[in-house]
Amino acid sequence: MKNRYYDCSIRRWLLLLFLFLGLVSHAGAQAKPDAGWPNYGNDGGGTRYSPASQIDRTNVAQLKVAWTYRTGALPHDEELDKKAAFEATPILVDGKLFLSTPYDHVIALNPETGAKLWEFDPKLELPYGSSEVTSRGVSAWREPLAKSGKPCALRIFIGTLDARLVALDGATGKPCSDFGSDGEVDLTSSVKLRDPGDYQVTSAPAIFKDLVITGSSIGDNRSVTLERGIVRAFDARSGKLRWTWDPIAPWAYQTTPRTGAGNAWSTISVDAERDLVFIPTGSASPDYYGGIRKGDNKWANSVVALRASTGEFVWGFQVVHHDLWDYDVASQPTLFAWKDGTPAVAITTKTGQVFVLNRLTGAPLIPVEERPVPKSDIPGEEAYPTQPHSEISMVPEGLSPEDAWGKTPEERQWCAEKVKAVRNEGVFTPPSVKGIIVFPSSVGGVNWGSSAYDPARHLLLMNTNRIPIYVRLIPRDEFDDQRKSASSEDRLHGEFARQTGAPYAMFRTTLLAPGGTPCNAPPWGTVAAVDLFSGKKVWDVPLGSYVPGMSTGTVNFGGPIVTGGGLVFAAAAADNYLRAFDSETGKELWKFELPASGQATPMTYTLKGKQYVVIAAGGHGKLGTKQGDYVLAFTLP
Repeated sequence: MKNRYYDCSIRRWLLLLFLFLGLVSHAGAQAKPDAGWPNYGNDGGGTRYSPASQIDRTNVAQLKVAWTYRTGALPHDEELDKKAAFEATPILVDGKLFLSTPYDHVIALNPETGAKLWEFDPKLELPYGSSEVTSRGVSAWREPLAKSGKPCALRIFIGTLDARLVALDGATGKPCSDFGSDGEVDLTSSVKLRDPGDYQVTSAPAIFKDLVITGSSIGDNRSVTLERGIVRAFDARSGKLRWTWDPIAPWAYQTTPRTGAGNAWSTISVDAERDLVFIPTGSASPDYYGGIRKGDNKWANSVVALRASTGEFVWGFQVVHHDLWDYDVASQPTLFAWKDGTPAVAITTKTGQVFVLNRLTGAPLIPVEERPVPKSDIPGEEAYPTQPHSEISMVPEGLSPEDAWGKTPEERQWCAEKVKAVRNEGVFTPPSVKGIIVFPSSVGGVNWGSSAYDPARHLLLMNTNRIPIYVRLIPRDEFDDQRKSASSEDRLHGEFARQTGAPYAMFRTTLLAPGGTPCNAPPWGTVAAVDLFSGKKVWDVPLGSYVPGMSTGTVNFGGPIVTGGGLVFAAAAADNYLRAFDSETGKELWKFELPASGQATPMTYTLKGKQYVVIAAGGHGKLGTKQGDYVLAFTLP
């Protein structure tokens, strides 16, 4: 009797303990802090990773629209709308979603309902010649010692298309009058603006402590002498200039004529703990002729680590020497921890190469080899003799006549003949009057969509492009005649660029078969994953389709995100879908047709225990996708 009572007591105690632990566990789950998205890439290092896991592989197919908001950005101006692209990723700060439209309106939304809280209009005056009509987002800075309710305790910063840096009160959307002149700083100061509309800011500024750091977007191929591609840090309170760094000084100012650009137009990464910022830079001007800018052209086409507090140079790594192909570093550098804990940075590139470096020194963690490349056949041009090659390469390099593709044998032959007719010695064939095929092209590889990093699986995830471009140099004295005599097809779909000050102008166009598909075999765009610890590609799946019934992939602008639920979300393709993929296998698990194309990177957050996924769907004028003005949020029923 005693033993039976003892056994029952033990069982009762164990049952109560089990129930108690279950309640504690459930309470812990309920108390789990909400996952936010406070920066353009979620964290300052651009990992685009969220631990949010409520939406996972088992339930993602149940996602439904939670709310839709329309910005009213389009239609705006018939000519400028042809270039407009809604590329913004919202951020979530202080319980508000903040985003920017293609025309730099800044909007605050209720993240639970999508209701507008406020809107700021910068009153842009853009010339029709503006290079870009887009904004990828805004940044937030909080005054550490501000009292509750103080105006501008939370500041939202945007760089505008007419080159202003604007500070707004996060609570009201009104300009912070103590910043610069009535809430803004003129970024054209010290750059000698050459052409209005070609010196802009399209990416969200970087934030380090009390500094706001920004580069610029500079229109390509107008001239040798362009605006300076300087990166500047401003005091977040006063707007006072704190430091300036010029990627191509001092050598660029010793050329005749003076070269320019080398600018950082993409997103800058921040390692606040180590007082470092990582600057991705573009090519020195002009893109396709470098006879005036001899040498390797450091630090164009590079990722450079600067001391964040002072702008002091720490180290640099150049992904392309003496660029002749428009191979800007378009991606935000991704900061992560190497397998032994070493701080690391991954650089995705337009060539499809992925460089993995020690974040403190710039030394490669995955081997890089300098490989010989072809010489130029253009008088005065000195193509650099070698180019860096990583062990990680995500896309094909070069297009041969044998690789030419078409939907029919006739189209395949047409493409093969086009490839045969040009100088074609691989990915780094220098531009020629004979024409060359740039593949991968200036579209990528990986463009501004950058990469996402899954720390649980040490996977780097990226959207890739595989679209060939035909480029031909044109002797200066033949340029006007060639442009006038060009076919209407060339004038409509190609670009004639003067490259004023150089002995050669340029023509470039996408290499398409008569039926309109690229001259290389699909896929033409993918979502891909590489294990950074091993350097091995894990999966690579088509993203979107140009041909009904075929998974061809399409050209894409925008990037992926990855979540703790084992999911990769990506839109970006030329169709109108937002998709979810299994992060381990790449299997497509869900897709939703958006009301306009989603040339943007999504984001996710949890609010009151409910996870949301948000995407800007407004299309891309230059890409020709369906335009609109939608912001959509998805959640589980």
